[in-house]
Amino acid sequence: MARKKNVRFYKYKCSITGEQFKVTSQAENPDDLVSVKAWYELNNEKDDRPEVIKRELEVNGELAVEFDDMDEEESQE
Repeated sequence: MARKKNVRFYKYKCSITGEQFKVTSQAENPDDLVSVKAWYELNNEKDDRPEVIKRELEVNGELAVEFDDMDEEESQE
C-alpha cells in the first residue's frame, strides 16, 4: 500500500476584507496577508485581469467600479 502524503493547512484572515483563506505554508507575518480581491482594490493600476473577468465580477457585485476612474483611463489611451 502506498503512503498517503500528509499536508498541513494554515488558516488566515485577510486584514482588509476579513475573508478567510487557507494556505499550505506558514506565513512569517500573518497580519500583513491580504486576499487577491483586496490586493486588486489596493493596486488598481496593476489590475491585469482580462475585461471579461472584470465585467463578470462587476455583474456579481464583487468588483466595485468607479466610473470616474474608467473615464480617466480611457482618455489617457
